[in-house]
Amino acid sequence: MQQVKTIPLKLYNYGEELNSLVQSYTSGMNYVSTVVYKHGKPMGSNKIQNRVYQDVRNLGLLSQMTCNICRQVAGTYKTLKEQIKTGQAEWQEIQYRPTNMIFSYKRDFTITKEWVSITTLDGRKKYPFHMYSSAEQYFDGSWEFAASKLVKHKDGYYFHLSVSKTIPDPPELVETSTFMGVDVGMNWLAVVNTTDNKCKFFSGGKAKNLKNIYSSMRARLQAKGTLSSKRMLKHLSGKEKRLMANMNHNVSKEIVQFALDNNVNCIGLEDLTGIRTNTIHKTRKKNRYQKSSWSYYQLHFMIEYKAKAAGIRVEYIDPQYTSQTCPRCYHIAKSNRNGLSFMCKCCGYRLHSDLIGAKNIELRTRDFRYILESQGREVSRPDECPEFCSEPQAPSFRAG
Repeated sequence: MQQVKTIPLKLYNYGEELNSLVQSYTSGMNYVSTVVYKHGKPMGSNKIQNRVYQDVRNLGLLSQMTCNICRQVAGTYKTLKEQIKTGQAEWQEIQYRPTNMIFSYKRDFTITKEWVSITTLDGRKKYPFHMYSSAEQYFDGSWEFAASKLVKHKDGYYFHLSVSKTIPDPPELVETSTFMGVDVGMNWLAVVNTTDNKCKFFSGGKAKNLKNIYSSMRARLQAKGTLSSKRMLKHLSGKEKRLMANMNHNVSKEIVQFALDNNVNCIGLEDLTGIRTNTIHKTRKKNRYQKSSWSYYQLHFMIEYKAKAAGIRVEYIDPQYTSQTCPRCYHIAKSNRNGLSFMCKCCGYRLHSDLIGAKNIELRTRDFRYILESQGREVSRPDECPEFCSEPQAPSFRAG
């Protein structure tokens, strides 16, 4: 399995040529986007390239840049098509801003520990960059360089270097024996529960306070509308996002370490695709910003790639009723949950509602394994869970 990472490296000693390069690249992308939009449906990169190659070259762009533009635009409209299928968007012409461009390794750029050499409209140029201590490990020869991006940040240009390395595949689901469910939320950033009932809570209070502070601060500054308030808004731009990303990095690292400490082979996560569009209308207006801006996907993404790097399998399960289902008798009722408290109306089972979610996610992840066994696949026995071995279990509704 390939593990891929992106390393941002800040460039120095560059001139106006990078602005001209990115601007020309963006003009080429917007031209190709117009062609695809007028076609009325997405096209593959080869078909786009056959249609627009010479026109884009006439804009002053080089051959490999033209190929990269066709692939990038094709990928964007493919994503738009998927969003149209789920009702999240409608057919529209996509316009790009001059903020980044793609380079192909060995064709458009080469790199050493001291500088990166990239192809500009004026030929090859070398640019030194700041070598962060955390980035040195990716230049030891064990990582391969791949297509990367030149990105314009507020404080200048960064080269987002993509690196990849082959790592052992996580164990197959039929080979797993210990599972862990991860329930993400707002009151608690994450709650985890393993097959042998070891659990851990990761507080979300700090994240909620962070979002409340920056939300109210932006509202006050926007209401003033003065030049100084606009400067402050620009200064604050992206700070909340960076702090939340750092928080998610720390939490995901702790979750994976907890899994390693408890010999977990497979982590279960909820498939929260479309959660924003499906639930936003059910949320009170004053809480909609927190609900719509919460970084569920980012936390899941970080848990997944760190778990795979540690040799742990990740499975996504259906999130429906995970917070309303009793893990003991499998009774489902909306009234089972009341805020952070859970009490089953059928058997009286009581527990923290987020921990109930983590338990059900772990149980449903195990269900996949039992389904394989029922189909005749040879699997190893999971570690038995003391709580559920003390009494007969009803069959899981997912397996039925």
